[in-house]
Amino acid sequence: MDDLKRDAESLLTKTSLSDGVDRRDFLKVALGTGFAAAAMPVVAQGVVKTDSAGLTAGTITISVNGQTVPVYRAQPEGGKNLPVVLVISEIFGVHEHIADVARRFAKLGYLALAPDLFVRQGDPQKVSSIADLQKDIIAKTPDAQVMTDLDAVVAWAKANGGDGDKIAITGFCWGGRITWLYAAHNPAIKAGVAWYGRLMGESNANFPRHPIDIAGTLTVPVLGLYGLKDTGISQESIEIMKAALAKGPNKSTFVIYPNSGHAFHADYRPSYVEADAKDGWGRLQAWFKQNGVF
Repeated sequence: MDDLKRDAESLLTKTSLSDGVDRRDFLKVALGTGFAAAAMPVVAQGVVKTDSAGLTAGTITISVNGQTVPVYRAQPEGGKNLPVVLVISEIFGVHEHIADVARRFAKLGYLALAPDLFVRQGDPQKVSSIADLQKDIIAKTPDAQVMTDLDAVVAWAKANGGDGDKIAITGFCWGGRITWLYAAHNPAIKAGVAWYGRLMGESNANFPRHPIDIAGTLTVPVLGLYGLKDTGISQESIEIMKAALAKGPNKSTFVIYPNSGHAFHADYRPSYVEADAKDGWGRLQAWFKQNGVF
């Protein structure tokens, strides 16, 4: 899982505590990061910070086959019939950066939902090494389980102010791969945006298919945002994916950023490339509008 190793490189969590968010609240939001709480630095510089003014924001829970799944929810206060976006995290789970992304969507008028998709595999805050994170959490989180959890999140959204005809999904790295797969799984999805998600890989019982395997039958349009300098996702794999998509019925496409590597949207990490992150965020909004989500 080379993409997991890339997600682990130079991890640096940044958040400002000047808006009344204390460290305990930050760590509560950070469920699923895959790091011991004591190992999570909190600094003030360089992060995009979105407040919750005018929003309803915080963690809700959804029951899925008897399992309580935490979901970070952000939406305009009192909003009804809102377009819905599922926000799928990196391997580090629903930490403050992912919560911030959800709030960014809410500021645009979306009901944004970021589920903790690793909740069954143990307490990520007790995992102190990337090797253990891979072995004990990521490798034991089956795609089928993720699809079921996301189905439950979609059902909750439809019953709680979300417009069932306007549902999108976006995700980062691990979540980028899930974006492709869930777009193929649930016909209710109108559009997806996959940020540097792995396209190919070895198959096993937990991961029977990869995006390349569903490309030819995918009907939901997905925009792939990838970096030319990403050493773990080859340009060859992207070209193979493009060719497979071209044989199918949908209008998915890619944007390749020549100055970026992996995780260029992650403003809490040294991999962040501000210009490309902002461009990708603008393209995401345009893609969702183009495909009837907003």
